[in-house]
Amino acid sequence: MPFPDRIERTLELTHSPERVWAALTTAEGLGTWFGNTAEVDLRVGGEAKLAWDSGDTARLTIERLEPPHVFGYTWHIYGLPESDPRRTYVEFTLEPSTTGTTLTMVESGFAQTTDAEHKVAWQGNQGGWTSELGELVAYLDDRA
Repeated sequence: MPFPDRIERTLELTHSPERVWAALTTAEGLGTWFGNTAEVDLRVGGEAKLAWDSGDTARLTIERLEPPHVFGYTWHIYGLPESDPRRTYVEFTLEPSTTGTTLTMVESGFAQTTDAEHKVAWQGNQGGWTSELGELVAYLDDRA
């Protein structure tokens, strides 16, 4: 049986698509809820660099920008060396709703890993997205 290739989460947020977009695409937003600091070159082909107080870092390559509705990037697969060329693709889609914004996050590309790599990456990112999206909600709510 093949293993899952994607993680998908949908959130109903009480904030406008423009506010959610800013949280996802600015250095102030990403550097607060997703990392401890961030630098963002917001253009297709640009990079966002995240850093945590632990010393961990991440580099996101922006692949898709349709403000304020779609933000997509690739990044290294959790558990693999940074030098490994394989990447997953993360896409956030924002749709206006009657109460604010419906945010859908999809991360795909796990099928390119071996069984052992998949177990580490899948489990790490499943838990990671639960935590990070919770931090996104808290960030937005704290600034309401």
